[in-house]
Amino acid sequence: MRSIPGVCEVELVRGQGAGDVPDLLLEVPHGATRAADFDTLCAELRGDFPAGLQDFFFVNTDVGAPEVALRTAELFVAARPGRSAAVVRCLIPRTFIDCNRVIDPNAAPSASAAGDVTPGVQAWVRDPQDFALLLARYTAYRELVEHAAQSVCGAGGRMLMVHTYAPRSLDVPVDENIVTRLRQEYAPTRIESWPMRAPVDLIVDTPEGERLADERLIARAEAAFSEAGYDVVLNGAYTLHPVTLAARIAARFKGHTLCLEFRRDLLVPDFTPFQEMHTDPMRVERLAGLLARAL
Repeated sequence: MRSIPGVCEVELVRGQGAGDVPDLLLEVPHGATRAADFDTLCAELRGDFPAGLQDFFFVNTDVGAPEVALRTAELFVAARPGRSAAVVRCLIPRTFIDCNRVIDPNAAPSASAAGDVTPGVQAWVRDPQDFALLLARYTAYRELVEHAAQSVCGAGGRMLMVHTYAPRSLDVPVDENIVTRLRQEYAPTRIESWPMRAPVDLIVDTPEGERLADERLIARAEAAFSEAGYDVVLNGAYTLHPVTLAARIAARFKGHTLCLEFRRDLLVPDFTPFQEMHTDPMRVERLAGLLARAL
């Protein structure tokens, strides 16, 4: 399991005497959180994209998730040095292709209606060469993650899918007008009309209510975060939808995974939706410490 340029960064945290296979895998499928991640990929693409698309990137990427995942891995190993943990951070902005989707090679770019699961490939990806480049990188990422999940969960280990979400839930169509809509809805006179999300959301069931996640880890995580003063919900924002890679892996390794969301404003000094955000190390330490304790 190695980093792939332009696709993902892999970090292995090894304790003394740890085995060859990590005990814990932490996946961050929306780990392209830096302006440089967006700019680097844009420089390789040929198509014309909606004006101000970077605004959508900043609003819709999982700021803080890579930092929480890595610090959790470090604390997990520090607590018992005979273990090891691997962190996979995706570098492909979901603004173009979403690596937490099950995307068929024959899929076509598409938009989504308000409240729907956002598409695997966004509607503004029109150039055939852009589509081929994005699909090749997505495929490389998916193959690495599925192989890593097989290695870790197949050997009895655990996998965490670590995400963060914006403080408020905005149900708007994701199409060519997404930037204009987001700017309208984030206006001070409108944003507070949208519901506030829970600080911690554990995504554990299918839409039909089947529990796929690790029951013991759910209970421990609920207890750890609740005792620290964070409201915790189950499946508050969404469920393990079958179009997601998280659901596919969770179903394959039932009882060995946990997908979770942290609210982004709990990890940054200021939530600035249309700008690059940087995490507060103390806030990362607090949430990662509670997650590591649950593990």
